[in-house]
This record gives sequence, C-alpha cells and structure tokens, in this order.
Amino acid sequence: MGIWQRFSLIFRSKANKALDRAEDPRETLDYSYQRQLDLLAKVRRGVADVATSRKRVELQINQLEQQSTKLQDQAQKAITMDREDLAREALTRKSGLTAQIADLKTQLGQLQAEEEKLVLAQQRLQAKVESFRTRKETIKATYTAAEAQTRINEAMSGIGDELGDVGQAIQRAEDKTAQMQARAGAIDELIASGALDDVTATSGGDDIARELDALSSRADVEAELAALKGGGTPASAQLEAGEDGGDILAVEKKSEGEQA
Repeated sequence: MGIWQRFSLIFRSKANKALDRAEDPRETLDYSYQRQLDLLAKVRRGVADVATSRKRVELQINQLEQQSTKLQDQAQKAITMDREDLAREALTRKSGLTAQIADLKTQLGQLQAEEEKLVLAQQRLQAKVESFRTRKETIKATYTAAEAQTRINEAMSGIGDELGDVGQAIQRAEDKTAQMQARAGAIDELIASGALDDVTATSGGDDIARELDALSSRADVEAELAALKGGGTPASAQLEAGEDGGDILAVEKKSEGEQA
C-alpha cells in the first residue's frame, strides 16, 4: 500500500468518525420519512393524472356515442323522406364514429388498468410509509431515552469524580485540623509543665518583675542565713508558727535584753 493510499484510508476513516459524531439518527429518520412522503405524493399525482385522462376519454366516448345516435336518427329520417343519399352519408359518418369509439374504449380499458395498478401501488406505499412512521417514532423515542440516560450517567460520573475530589479535600482539611489540635495540645502540656513559658500570661514588664523577684528571694535567703548564724529563728519558721509567732518574738526580745 502506497503512502497516498494510506493517507486516503486514514482520511476516510477520520471523516467517517466525524460524520458519525455529527449525525443525529432522529434527523436522518425524519429526512427519510419526508422523502417517502414526497414519493407518495408523486404516486398520488400520477393516480390523479391517470384518473383525469380516463375521465376525459369517457367524456369523449359519451359525446361520440351521442353523435352516433344522432346520425342513426338522421339516417332513419332520410329513409323516411326517400333521401337514400342522405341516409348513406349519415351511416358513413356513424361508421367512422363507431371506429373512434372502439379505439377510445380500448384506450379507456388501458387507462383503467393503469389506474388500478397505481391505486394499488399507492395503497401499498402508503401502508409502508405509515409503518415506517410508527417505527421511526419508536426509534426516536428509544434514542432520546438512551441519550438522556447517557447524559445522566455522564453527569453522575462527573459528580462522582467531583465528590471524590471534595472528599479528598475534606480529608486533607480534617488531617490539618487534627494536626493543629495535636500541636495546640502539646504546647498546652509544655506550658503546664514549665518547659515552655506562657507568653500570653505575662505583661510587657516581665523581665523587671522576674529580676525583682530574684532579688527578693536572695534577700530572704540572706536574712534566714543571718538568723541561723545568730542563733535566731528563721523568718520562714516564724511564718509557719502561725499564732505562736508573737511568743517567739517576745522570747527573742527578752534574750536580746539580757545580753545587753
């Protein structure tokens, strides 16, 4: 197979596919039905033409028969009046009319036979057209239903794909939400354990407050240490004594007075 033959084959195959996609069977069926109606109309016109011709021949035959009857009467009258010559002329004309009538009757028989054939053909064609119309409407309804079902299936398939994408997006959102919740919980645990300072619980002067607290703590330690060295009671012990703290202070003052 040459390159041009291959190219022609490919072109025809692609053209056939394009035609298949572009063709609507319903339009094709309607077009075929219209063509059949046109043919049926032509047959009907043919039947009407033959019937018209037959009717015209019948009228001619009737006219000639009337003339033939008139000539017969004239011939009879001429014989009565002893005019044999006129009777012979009338009979001669009548003989010519009789031949014409015979020819017309032969033609009439042919027209009648042709008309009967055309009427029978018209009836058969009309029955076929009606049968085709019923089948056409059935096929069109079936095709329309199949087309609608196909569109529904395609729509459902598209919705399924879209829902799949939405489901994936929802899953990702849920995963991110769970991850952020886990992270927030971990931060709360770190803050609660002291491993991580809670920035939101402090103000802008936190550094100064912490330094003052540290100095106060050191001062307390030094005071308690000095009290221990002097044999006194640490301030922390005094606070723990509660209501007895006043007695302890009185004893300490008495001891200081004796030493003085």
